[in-house]
Amino acid sequence: MRVSAAALCVAASVPAFAAAASIPAAAPVLARAQAEGTRIPLQKRASFLQADGAVDLESLVRHVGFITTKLNRGFAAFEKNTGAPHPLSQLMSTVANLTHLGARATNPVVLQDENNTVWAGTLAIGTPPKEYAIDFDTGSADLFLPGKTCGDSCADRQRFDPAASSSAKDLKKTFALTYGDGSQVKGEQWSDVVASGSLQASKQTIGVASNYSDGFTRGFDGLVGLGFQHISVYNATPFFQTLVNEKQTDAPVFGMKLADGDSELFLGGANSKLYSGEPIYVPVREEGYWQVDLDALTVRGNTTAKKQTSIIDSGTTLILGDDDSVSAFYANIPGAKQLVNSPGMWSVPCNTNPFASLTFGGKVWPISPGSFSIGPVSAGSSDCIAGVASGGTSFWVVGDVFMQNVYTIFDAGQKRVGFANLA
Repeated sequence: MRVSAAALCVAASVPAFAAAASIPAAAPVLARAQAEGTRIPLQKRASFLQADGAVDLESLVRHVGFITTKLNRGFAAFEKNTGAPHPLSQLMSTVANLTHLGARATNPVVLQDENNTVWAGTLAIGTPPKEYAIDFDTGSADLFLPGKTCGDSCADRQRFDPAASSSAKDLKKTFALTYGDGSQVKGEQWSDVVASGSLQASKQTIGVASNYSDGFTRGFDGLVGLGFQHISVYNATPFFQTLVNEKQTDAPVFGMKLADGDSELFLGGANSKLYSGEPIYVPVREEGYWQVDLDALTVRGNTTAKKQTSIIDSGTTLILGDDDSVSAFYANIPGAKQLVNSPGMWSVPCNTNPFASLTFGGKVWPISPGSFSIGPVSAGSSDCIAGVASGGTSFWVVGDVFMQNVYTIFDAGQKRVGFANLA
């Protein structure tokens, strides 16, 4: 039985992702999502660990750089799409990267976490459908795939050929995403059918890339952003909102469990079997990213940051914050060391329990020692890379290190993010 969005107290006319940019302050809301939805199982497969068991620090630092670039790209798109700068764009210490746009000359899907940086699964695209391994990312809003003409930079990735799909439509637009290392992903925009299990987006905008950045993680073909349209480089409706607009989902809500067991992406509601108690919701403050208030960051009973802005991003492995707050955080952990040759990174004794937590909606959410530790600094070392790092921002980016400890609900209808204890 399909349960209407009204069962979640969502208005009958669901606002699009590109609606009003600012959300007024509101008290945390307690509610249980009742809607049925499509369950997409997730399986974590890899990590930043090398063959000798040590963390690949170069890759981890590069990952943080790509997150910074992703945020800057979203800020640039936000300003282009809305005509106003994003309030957080001035809080980045890194110069914004260029983003160019122009007119052109219900089967389960198993997902793997590739290198701890993506949650990749399968989407069927085109007519007849062809399957692609896709990274699902709440910190961006666009869908792109490697095109037929993509050369060595696409390596062994599955390529999308619009000419082979009877439902593909040329949108006569190009796109180009410039990264911090000077590399680009660029190509043409098309629309086509995109399906996940029994859900089908019939007119989804797809960026068909003619090249890929060298820094892209192997193990997936393309990317699907689950953020709001305001940060879309294409200024196009994101995949999940297309499903909502085409009445494919029971509710404009999706849930995520990113943990070692029973992980999943749940489209069209929240899977109450995976969490206990009532979720606590906090409002999205600026429609673009899933941006919410972070009440406090606490370590060993000491609050080292309070009343901060944060972005909930499944595409980020770590918890990233400003230099001063991160330094204050580690000042409370005996044996913590800042890594000289790996900017922003810290180590702690591997056997330490930081007793770290984040507070959202007035509730304290602990971070387990297992998710806090990324792995040994070197083979056999008693020091481990820690999960909180400096990201060159004056706001916080909350990724897998925290999300592995909670069930997270993304409510696009009521513009809020919910957290619940894992069952």
